[in-house]
Amino acid sequence: MRSMTGYGRKQVSVDGRELTVEVKTVNHRFLDISFRLPRVFAFAEDTIRKQIGESLKRGHVDVNMIYRNGRSDARELSMDEGLVKKYAEAYKKIADMVGYHYDAGEDANPITFIAAKPDVLTLSVCEEDQEAVLALIQNTLDDVLSDLCCMRETEGESLKQDLTFHLDQLANIRDLIEKLAPGVPKAYQEKLQLRMAELGVKEIDPARLAQEVALMADRCAIDEELSRLVSHIAQMRSAMEQQGEVGRRLDFLTQELNREVNTIGSKASDAEIAKLVVAAKSEIEKIREQVQNVE
Repeated sequence: MRSMTGYGRKQVSVDGRELTVEVKTVNHRFLDISFRLPRVFAFAEDTIRKQIGESLKRGHVDVNMIYRNGRSDARELSMDEGLVKKYAEAYKKIADMVGYHYDAGEDANPITFIAAKPDVLTLSVCEEDQEAVLALIQNTLDDVLSDLCCMRETEGESLKQDLTFHLDQLANIRDLIEKLAPGVPKAYQEKLQLRMAELGVKEIDPARLAQEVALMADRCAIDEELSRLVSHIAQMRSAMEQQGEVGRRLDFLTQELNREVNTIGSKASDAEIAKLVVAAKSEIEKIREQVQNVE
């Protein structure tokens, strides 16, 4: 059993290429992936998404990648020779017009002047070697996902221990309710007899009283709900021991636990059982909160 909370980060440098990959996950009903990638990684987004989907089944995933290509062939500087000649010709013509004789020893340098002009020199980024870049991404992401999954497994173990504790508490409460349940009809009979006495009814038809108590006992019967609670708790314990995606199953079983306890609370008209139902609902809410984080 794994949690949906995790974090992984790695920075690598291979053959002049530097890549930092950071992946964070939190709980979500489905697998929801959000990317912050360099523009040059657009070609790899589908591959990255598929790779993440092979490791993670549920959760909101934030993927952030920072890339720098420091190779000597990563950029290219080009010169517009025709434009340089035109600038040089224009510069010489202006010098002739004003009678200026250029001295190479002077500070004014026409080469620097011309090179600084727009469009004379153009720095462009060369096309990436997609095969090499993709291999770098996949290898780094594999390591990050491995670390992240280890963290999710560790968190999952903590969740399992906490869920086990609350399931134990719920099972104890269920057992207490089971012990009190048989006494509910008898308590109802005593209350009914006391009420009749308060109203001055001296003679009570035993058969009619027994019929009323029997009807009440049938309405308050919670044997089936108590039995299903045992089954649901056992199924949750079993699911927690399984590998893979179990969060949805645990979420469904938690809803069923809540349904059975609500039914018990509505059927069993007993003050002590009502208190136990409140305690059971408290445990189920704690279970529900933790189950939301299970993958």
